[in-house]
Amino acid sequence: MYGRTFFVTTVTHARRPWFQVERHAALMLDVMARYERQRAFAMHAFVIMPDHLHLLLTPATDISLERAIQRLKGGYSFCVRTWLRGALWQPSFMSHRVNDARDFHAHLRYIHLNPVRRGLCTTAADYPFSSAHTPPAAPPKTAGPNTA
Repeated sequence: MYGRTFFVTTVTHARRPWFQVERHAALMLDVMARYERQRAFAMHAFVIMPDHLHLLLTPATDISLERAIQRLKGGYSFCVRTWLRGALWQPSFMSHRVNDARDFHAHLRYIHLNPVRRGLCTTAADYPFSSAHTPPAAPPKTAGPNTA
């Protein structure tokens, strides 16, 4: 059930606080929604921090995790190419394969509480660039969003 669900962290180049600018973070929300609508992945939870992203997602059955993250980062970079000076992303990302429901919910809590721990808000639901203020994320049903 959780075999294709991952907790992912990707960081901006040199930890530049790119997403501290509201329009940059809002655009990332749009890009994530676009790729989810295209069924590249199912996004269970996310937080856009000033210099990194945490994601809890299940790639589509026909897309590798690497390809899903490449689409997300590359799609965003393409959108900001006229604003950007230099590199935006560190070239890689960190991932952890989610093992079970307990692991899923632990990472969900970690993602939602990240802005609180960093002092960006007092409650997780107050942070606008997170899934914490939306209805609770559903754990994966099966192997991925393209499964019938």
